[in-house]
Amino acid sequence: MNSDASPSPTHRLLPTTARWTHIALPSTDIDASIDWYQKYTPLRLLDKREDKDGFGAWLGDPELSDKPFVLVLVSFFRDQAKGPQPIMAPFAHIGIELPSEEAVRQVAEIGRADGCLVWEPQWMPDPIGYICACTDPDGNMIEFSYNQGVYEKAREVWG
Repeated sequence: MNSDASPSPTHRLLPTTARWTHIALPSTDIDASIDWYQKYTPLRLLDKREDKDGFGAWLGDPELSDKPFVLVLVSFFRDQAKGPQPIMAPFAHIGIELPSEEAVRQVAEIGRADGCLVWEPQWMPDPIGYICACTDPDGNMIEFSYNQGVYEKAREVWG
């Protein structure tokens, strides 16, 4: 967040090849966003920091510590008064595949009760599968799917 910072020390554990590591989104209220992602997704707080510019948080899936991919939430003090600044809306979205159709329906029920369900659960043409979508506290679209075929295609193409 701070471009005036001195170089970081080299960490002991580094990837051996280039890796896709994160997506970063602005957050008006970082604690509300952390709570939302921990309620709706398998993501858990990995780290939270504060510097002179604001707050930053990393959320990731504890089951994937060997190949981490994190959602970075950044709440700059200068932007907090502006309110939500959705980046992933109205169609751009983060997709999370769930293990069952019932799991998608459960997320939709919670989203409906919380007033953040945007796409009702529905079957879409292959390879999209069964989906619903909710918005996070800043209005970013998060899609929840079942039977999307990403895992099958990756194994088919890349082994």
